[in-house]
Amino acid sequence: MKNVLITGGSGLVGKRITAHLERKGYQVAWLSRSPDKYKQQSFFWDVDQKNIDPKAIAWADAVIHLASEGVADKRWTAKRKQAILHSRTHSTQLLREAIENSEQKPKTFIAASAVGYYGFNTGDSLMTEESQAGSDFLAQVVIAWEAESKKLSNLGLRTAMLRIGIVLDKNGGALPEMLKPPVAAPLGSGSQWMSWIQIEDLARMFVFALENDQVNGIYNAVGPKPSTNRELTQAAADRVNKTYIGVGVPGFLLSIVLGEMAQMVTGGNKVSSKKIEATGFQFRYPSLESALDKTFSSGGGD
Repeated sequence: MKNVLITGGSGLVGKRITAHLERKGYQVAWLSRSPDKYKQQSFFWDVDQKNIDPKAIAWADAVIHLASEGVADKRWTAKRKQAILHSRTHSTQLLREAIENSEQKPKTFIAASAVGYYGFNTGDSLMTEESQAGSDFLAQVVIAWEAESKKLSNLGLRTAMLRIGIVLDKNGGALPEMLKPPVAAPLGSGSQWMSWIQIEDLARMFVFALENDQVNGIYNAVGPKPSTNRELTQAAADRVNKTYIGVGVPGFLLSIVLGEMAQMVTGGNKVSSKKIEATGFQFRYPSLESALDKTFSSGGGD
């Protein structure tokens, strides 16, 4: 297996996975609406137009599917909610149909998913891959997303889905937003759990899933030591010498500013990583201290 096709390859996680794969001798190509924009080998696709270059599928030995609209990028209007759902389900449907129609099929399909499956707030209960799904908007999105990914296994592809938690990266995701205000403060009570993973460990986990045939089905892509919002905020503030205050931003104020999306930051999940560890995956940055040290180091990556 030498040719790996990635959707969402130009994003933070996609770039890290690409770098890891290329260091190991893989040929990596991205699917993009603007393939000429990147130095990376790329093939054309347009999910809205249901169009994909058939040569991309014939070229690929494996597909890593990351592409989706960010859930925290904009306020959740009805239109935005539809975009969040469709970006996940329609893109997966397009890939499945293209693979189904291709004479040369990839062998492996590794898809992103999210711990949002479990619901906005599951308290102190430890969530495993067998735990019940939530009933809120994001949980319903993830249920539909995973249902489309599972259909790839019907085409004979080994299919794995990684339920990603909060990705620790200094250039994007939750951390820069947490540290954007003049002073750092917990959100809401601050006692809500945040199941995080350092971005390099996440990239390594995707490569591990790609290379190991025993990785099949659904796995939580989180580190082994979840932290509370208060712990993560204070530790991150310390790393960048930002003043931290222990008084949380009130939930009602967050609701005014963020609307329904506020539930995503005032709630939380304590999620287990035991299943992926049982396959042999080993974290390089298992503690919050090691993960933040790596995140805020000069390179932030391997």
